[in-house]
Amino acid sequence: MRALWTAASGMKSQQLNIDTISNNLANVNTTGYKKQRIEFKDLLYEQLRRTNLNEGEGKPVNLEVGHGVMPSATVRSFIQGSFEQTNNNLDLAINGDGFFMVRDANDNLFFTRDGSFKLSIDAGEARLTTSDGYFVQSDIGDVELGDNIADIFVSPDGVVSVQRTNSAEIEEIAQLTLVRFPNPAGLESVGKNLLKETTASGEYVEAFNGDAGEILQGFLETSNVQVVEEMIKLITAQRAYEINSKSIQTADEMLQMANNLRR
Repeated sequence: MRALWTAASGMKSQQLNIDTISNNLANVNTTGYKKQRIEFKDLLYEQLRRTNLNEGEGKPVNLEVGHGVMPSATVRSFIQGSFEQTNNNLDLAINGDGFFMVRDANDNLFFTRDGSFKLSIDAGEARLTTSDGYFVQSDIGDVELGDNIADIFVSPDGVVSVQRTNSAEIEEIAQLTLVRFPNPAGLESVGKNLLKETTASGEYVEAFNGDAGEILQGFLETSNVQVVEEMIKLITAQRAYEINSKSIQTADEMLQMANNLRR
């Protein structure tokens, strides 16, 4: 019976759906996290009877039966999250659709909405990095702040300035690089709040003068996951899984009746 395999495909798909929802709920407090949703498509159809129209006479409709469902894509939603005030000068949030660009030790470029940056001190010189040590990029490359730092300032357009100890002068260092993508949904998630450019996303485009949004110093962007929404999706997925399992049970009972027929 087709129902056995069809319902089984539904159960497998709903398992992956619940995995996706669970990942969203697990990252409800992850800075800059963007929620995902899974999309499905139906499988191949078997034509039991095709349309056959000849001069307006014949069968105008098909007789066909499907073979279940399969996951087709996971789509990430880049809707803006809420802003949480931290009053930490190294915490930055983007009010817009841009991304920060960071570089690892092997010169690989990644992109993130997580602006919880840190200072990395090497031989007395400070650099602006992520919590994993990836270097934040600017118009001059790595953001090198030097030594004897008393305070750090970041303007809404991304200009980084520092005030040295025993000095009232404000020294401009660099302008943070904000980038945009033709298709952000095509970015590849690599973990650690980082995204990677792909052919589907298109090449990044550097944006200045507020084209990718303004930077808010002392704020962090929270996850855009809505707990109530995800809980409703979780219940719906559970019920879909349950009804598919019921279909398998019903098909099994029908086969049992057929096997028990007596003359």
